[in-house]
Amino acid sequence: MVNILVSDAMSEEGLAPLLNADNVNVVQTNASEVDDLSQFDALLVRSQTKVDAQLIDKMTNLKIIARAGVGVDNIDIDAATSHGIVVINAPDGNTISTAEHTFAMIASLVRNIPQATSSIKAGNWKRSAFQGRELNNKTLGIVGMGRIGSEIAKRAKAFNMKVKAFDPFLAKQRAEKMGIESVSLEEILETCDIITVHTPLTKQTRGLINNDNLATTKKGVFLVNCARGGIIDESALANYLDKGHVAGVALDVFEVEPPEAHPLLAYEQVIATPHIAASTKEAQLNVATQVAEEVLHFFEGKPAQSSINLPALPKEVFERMEPFYNLTKTMGRFLSQCMKEPVKEVSITYGGDIADLETSVTTRALLVGFLQERVDTAVNEVNASMLAKQRDIQYGETITTETKGYSNLVEVKVRGEHTTFTLSGTYIKEYGMRIVNVNDFDIDFFPKGHLVYIHHNDQPGVIGQVGKILGKHEINIATMQVGRKSAGGEAIMMLSFDRALTENAVNDLSFITELDSLKNIEL
Repeated sequence: MVNILVSDAMSEEGLAPLLNADNVNVVQTNASEVDDLSQFDALLVRSQTKVDAQLIDKMTNLKIIARAGVGVDNIDIDAATSHGIVVINAPDGNTISTAEHTFAMIASLVRNIPQATSSIKAGNWKRSAFQGRELNNKTLGIVGMGRIGSEIAKRAKAFNMKVKAFDPFLAKQRAEKMGIESVSLEEILETCDIITVHTPLTKQTRGLINNDNLATTKKGVFLVNCARGGIIDESALANYLDKGHVAGVALDVFEVEPPEAHPLLAYEQVIATPHIAASTKEAQLNVATQVAEEVLHFFEGKPAQSSINLPALPKEVFERMEPFYNLTKTMGRFLSQCMKEPVKEVSITYGGDIADLETSVTTRALLVGFLQERVDTAVNEVNASMLAKQRDIQYGETITTETKGYSNLVEVKVRGEHTTFTLSGTYIKEYGMRIVNVNDFDIDFFPKGHLVYIHHNDQPGVIGQVGKILGKHEINIATMQVGRKSAGGEAIMMLSFDRALTENAVNDLSFITELDSLKNIEL
């Protein structure tokens, strides 16, 4: 039975995928009202519940946190990641609602609609006091061209507006296709009549528009923030409103919410709504449905589509990657058991078919396999990279065209304090995963079960001595693969067994003088 806590109010219709699922128990109540939080496998929230480190610590069985919305400001992503918890959101569910609300704010701002409404309700009829401005031929500056910014650009074009956009990840070709101009933030500030922001709130974007760069804007500029409070410095807005430099401001979000006795609300030129840009009936249904379905898929073993801390993969892509995922995870386990010393660096090189796939997933899988037996905490694809960095293990991946005759090839080099170990593997549809090179020795074996890796001198009788000792301990050799670089030089053998070697058998093998090293491996 999967136990799911829905801590914030959500549409029952949107939660239907979970409510109607077999073997799923849904509890709808705030987390603060639950005595035993350790029973829950999943947590669904909107913006009210603060999913901080303390809450995460209490939810000891938690596997996934789902935010029914886009922003995850109320979730401690680092704490979730360190506990191996997947965090997902609903990036598409409220895109249209937020874009429509933003454009409604823009239109209301330039035409003084809220002010005129208040005036006429007070019994006044002051037509000349609320003269507005047309949107036609005005220049709209959009800071952040993600889903919402792109939808706003479409609507602006329909109003015959010129659109300039600042986004460091906006490709020139995409901008041209949308009929907009990709420019710097400086040009947005200097040339646009209306500026709207649509970025996440990060260290880099907090105060992105501030007291210093507001001085470079056109006199009479309008500013809109329906994204996250703090992207536009609120104290700077007051300063430029006082100067008459900023003509008007529209805010759906504030640095502190609710904004009690906020000085900006005293200005006639400021219009505001209580963080409702995404609050439409359709959006709330969409985001609840999206995260409910994704949580259900997660517990069915399907890849997360909208993960914040894990690469998101469509189902068909994951199915293509699954053999390589299993291969790299197994290679990681193999390497970890062979490197019994502190490790400084893990380097992965991909060649052939696998290089065309999302290799960040397979790299994480390799780290999971490598770290599982080396750390004192649970390791999965979510926290593996963080755990590696915490232990000063550098890792990286390289793409190459060199495949050494295979359709795909994964080569891993692990550098420790004293030694270096290399391993190469491939996946062959007819034969499954194969290890094809160990420490520059060509070899071919299936990495599964009870194995022993022996590095020895290529002398007559060595293999016989090994077999004799194993026979003495009644250990049957299932397979044996050997490799060497030259006759009489260094050589390796890889043995697999029906059962694990006993400690006594390993000790007896270690007395063979021609053996340089012996590593017992369980996969």
